Amino acid sequence: MRKHLPPARLPPARLPPARLIAILAIVCAGLVLVAAPLPPAETRALALVTAAIGLWATGAIPEHITALAFFTVAMLTQVAPPRVVFSGFESAALWLIFGGLVMGVAVRSTGLGERIAQSLARLFGSSYWGVIAGVTLVGVALGFVMPSSMGRAVLLMPIALALADRFGFTPGTAGRTGVVLAAAFGCHVPTFSVLPSNLPNIVLAGASETLYHYTPTYGAYLLLHFPVLGLLKTLVMVPLIVWLWPDTPRPLEPRPHTAMSRDERWLALLLAAAVVLWATDFAHHISPAWISMAVAVLLLWPGVALVSGPAFNREINYGSLFYVGGILGLGALVGESGLGSRLAAAILSVMPLTPGEPAWSYAGLTAVSTLVGTVTTLPGVPAVLTPLAAQMAQASGLPLESVLMSQVLGFSNPLLPYESAPLVVAMQLGGERLGSAQKLCLILALATIIGLMPLNYLWWHLLGWI
Repeated sequence: MRKHLPPARLPPARLPPARLIAILAIVCAGLVLVAAPLPPAETRALALVTAAIGLWATGAIPEHITALAFFTVAMLTQVAPPRVVFSGFESAALWLIFGGLVMGVAVRSTGLGERIAQSLARLFGSSYWGVIAGVTLVGVALGFVMPSSMGRAVLLMPIALALADRFGFTPGTAGRTGVVLAAAFGCHVPTFSVLPSNLPNIVLAGASETLYHYTPTYGAYLLLHFPVLGLLKTLVMVPLIVWLWPDTPRPLEPRPHTAMSRDERWLALLLAAAVVLWATDFAHHISPAWISMAVAVLLLWPGVALVSGPAFNREINYGSLFYVGGILGLGALVGESGLGSRLAAAILSVMPLTPGEPAWSYAGLTAVSTLVGTVTTLPGVPAVLTPLAAQMAQASGLPLESVLMSQVLGFSNPLLPYESAPLVVAMQLGGERLGSAQKLCLILALATIIGLMPLNYLWWHLLGWI
């Protein structure tokens, strides 16, 4: 006689940690509304910012849906005027991205990306170390000739994807993720140490000149920041990518050399013109965004049509545009509501800024700029902290110039990718979720805080800045 066994008990379902953190962020937002610790308008803004950052940081739901929810809730609660909430769509950065998406489609569809990737594959060799180091160094090198990190991501990512295909890194493999991260981080994170290469650098220089009549020169800025925050950070970043996303290249047989097609020649000409115009914006003062848009219009123009109508409708990632628009809108909301200045003042009240203790003051200033960036996004760091620099210099006993330059220590070290629109865009262009970028951000930030920041302190001390 068969015995009836009791049904097996399934283990209770567990929510992924990311969703638990996202739920906690939403609960915290609700508690902010209930407690109302600030004036009504600022309380609503703080609750919305808390929920949005929690969802973006965890990726619990698709990022563009969080952006749409941010827009909707902001307008329903009248937390800020439409010109603030939707300011991201007026930003040149968003239209630079749009033009870049069109260029990426053209690079893939014409075969130019594959041709360039084949040349780079010969240059980098067949090892995984060579591929990751090569892509990263190309991104860093572009920082010296192209003033826009968005533009660098737009130009480099389609080529990096073609290179990944050339080495057999198909979508979903660790190698493809590694190549995308090398391109995304290489063209952005180390280049904070080159003065005109990123938006926060430019905001810092402009605000310093306006408020304190201090304008950092290209050479002094490079000497102060590049040896540690540029070069050494690159040397740390490459092994981290290889270690965290290991893979073995499976190179494809090189294609027989053929002459460039008409479409490839036209596209190469347009991209070369764009790079020249991006690199010389100091002379003609045309925003890289409008150069990008002009190239996109030409690529779509009837008669040229290097990007066909069906390809435009099928391959453009519109979700990334809403995501970036949401991030830029959140930064504007934080600035308009006064939350950024209030946060900075609160942090400064507990930070160890003491005359005669330069190491503690250095650590405190680094922490302030890092933490402010998590709320205001990176371009908001100099906008919020520069007006407070004189007060911080008096409290710390450090020179005003050193206090101003200490902001770079924070905004060059993002803890999470949503703080940086170019990083988000690069990952979107690479077709990768932000989870891998979040992992690299956190580990690289930890390595920077433990290893590179003390070295940077010694370097500044050697140069006489501390």
